[in-house]
Amino acid sequence: MSIVLRPGDQAPELELENQDEQLVRLASLRGHPVIVYFFPEAFSPGCTTEVCDFRDNKAALAEAGYVLLGVSADPPSRLREFRAANAVNHDLLSDPGCMTARRWGAWGPKTVNGQATTGPLRSTFIVDAEGVLQSAQYHVDAASHVRELRMQLGA
Repeated sequence: MSIVLRPGDQAPELELENQDEQLVRLASLRGHPVIVYFFPEAFSPGCTTEVCDFRDNKAALAEAGYVLLGVSADPPSRLREFRAANAVNHDLLSDPGCMTARRWGAWGPKTVNGQATTGPLRSTFIVDAEGVLQSAQYHVDAASHVRELRMQLGA
């Protein structure tokens, strides 16, 4: 059975390389609220929609104080290409083997193109400045999620 995180839980540690192979630690961002979102695969249509939506809304989220971190299983080199191709303006983190996704509950059964499978789940977490989860959302919609998130945050 997969882990399910809930508001009030301490955010699991996150320590991954970004697209430039620099280590990013959630703990080093204490003092700032952070939005951590997991997406299944760079360059796929839904993930491109979602990541670009975060890109387009980064200024409003940053003005509200939030740091954005996107996470996928893609290697840093692929994330670097994806970031450049889509002018992404925030860090994309590499989670090979999806161990971080599993610790965050962003791994489990899903349906892709009508086929049942298991893998990374499109999920978003809001972590407050002390490292406590304020929101844990699983199976979010790639096209409307960021708009809904901004309404939730008042950003």
